[in-house]
Amino acid sequence: MAKDVSLRQLRYFAAAAETGQFSMAAAKLFVSQSAITNAILLLEHRLGVKLFARHPHGVSLTAEGHSFHQHARHILDSLQDALREPRFRASHLDGSIRIAASYTVLGYFLPPLLARFRANFPGVELDLHDMARRDIESAVDSGELELGVVILSNVEAPEPFEQHVLMRSRRQLWAAGGHPVLATPYPSLADISAHPYILLTVDEGEESNRRYWVARGIEPDIAFRTNGMEALRGLVAHGFGVTILSDMVYRPWSLEGKKIEARPILDAIPYLEVGMLWKREARLGAPAEALRQFLIQACGI
Repeated sequence: MAKDVSLRQLRYFAAAAETGQFSMAAAKLFVSQSAITNAILLLEHRLGVKLFARHPHGVSLTAEGHSFHQHARHILDSLQDALREPRFRASHLDGSIRIAASYTVLGYFLPPLLARFRANFPGVELDLHDMARRDIESAVDSGELELGVVILSNVEAPEPFEQHVLMRSRRQLWAAGGHPVLATPYPSLADISAHPYILLTVDEGEESNRRYWVARGIEPDIAFRTNGMEALRGLVAHGFGVTILSDMVYRPWSLEGKKIEARPILDAIPYLEVGMLWKREARLGAPAEALRQFLIQACGI
C-alpha cells in the first residue's frame, strides 16, 4: 500500500494538519480544496484509519493522524534537507554558535531543527543553553549570546533586536474525551469559563493566557496552576479541568494513555509565535549566520 502514497499527498496532508482547515491548506499550497480533500481521503483509505476528526469549522488530528503526521513531517523535512545539502556543504564551516532557547521551545520545537542543521554542518559546535526569555534577551543584548529562540509574542521590548518568526501555532481548547464542553462544536471563552481551568505557568504562560481573557472581559475559573506539562496533561485527561494551549505542545493523550481532545475556539485567540532574535546591527559569526539562514529556510515563514 505504501507504494501508492505520493509526496504530493504527504504535503497536502501536512498542510491540512498544520492549518487545521482544508480550505487554508489549499490556499497555502495554491491548489483547490477538493485536491486536499481527495488526497486525505485516499490516504485514509490506504491506511485504513481516520487521520482527521471533522468539525463544523475545521479539522483536528486523531491519535493515528498525529502519529502519521510525525512520520510525514520527517519524510518531507529529510527531502528538503537533501535538496539543500550540496549548497550547505559547500561552505565547510567550522566554529561554534552561542545560542539559547526557552523551556517549551527547547522541548517541543527546536531539537529536530538543530539535528538537521548539525547533519549539514558537522564541524559546527552548538553551545546551547536553556534560559528564561528575559535572560535570553539580556544575554543577546550584552553579546553573551549570538542567537535566541523564544516565544516572540512574549517579547516586551523588541527595540534592541532583529527578529524573525519561525512558527505560528494556533491556540485551542484541550479537554478530556467526552467532556461536556466538547458538546459545543466551537466553544467560546464564555463557554470555557464555566468549567474548572488548568493553567500552565511555564514560559510566562499565565501572562500570555491573561491577555486574551482580559481582552474579552472574562475570568477563567482557575482550579490549578502548574509549571509541568505532563502534570497538566494528566489533569486535563482525567477530567479535572480544561485548558487552552498551542498546537506546538499538543499530544492527544496523557502519559497514562487517557485521551485529550482539541477544539477550535470561537473567539479570536492570538497565535503563539516562536522565532529568533539577535542584536540589532550586530555582525553574526559565520556559523551563527548559517544557522539563522538555515532556520529561516527550514521553517519557511
